[in-house]
Amino acid sequence: MVVSVGTVAVGAEPGAQRKARPGGRRDVLRGLLAAAGALALAPIVAASRPPAPAQGRDNPGEVTFDETYRGRRLRGIRTSAGRAFGAAQWYVTVDGVRLHLMRRADGTWLSMLDHYSSYDTPLDAARAAVDELGPGERLRDRKTDRGDHHGVHA
Repeated sequence: MVVSVGTVAVGAEPGAQRKARPGGRRDVLRGLLAAAGALALAPIVAASRPPAPAQGRDNPGEVTFDETYRGRRLRGIRTSAGRAFGAAQWYVTVDGVRLHLMRRADGTWLSMLDHYSSYDTPLDAARAAVDELGPGERLRDRKTDRGDHHGVHA
């Protein structure tokens, strides 16, 4: 053990120099490298995990709305099947016939019946589509009808 008093080291051999502990600098360097690696990988790990469901929001694939509006049954299911990470797709029906919706760049929605107006939610777009349909009209089922009725049947 070496104790210093003033400027003279007591207990040290004359001419002996202190040697650094083997691996001291290497240990510090390894620690810094590990911390830098963890910081670099953190965003990748965070992005690979599914987002936590927010309070009050339904999980993808569950019925998110099912209501009767002006005598029409509106039903919407949010799903992410076949889409990129985090992108939701909606399957909306009016009286059991699919209403095709499209997401706009600003986050609003439009329907195949009204390309000129945008709506905040798929439910709002479905309600607007019902408003566009006349009393005797219904949506065209693309699987059974190939006529040029612009998505509406009389």
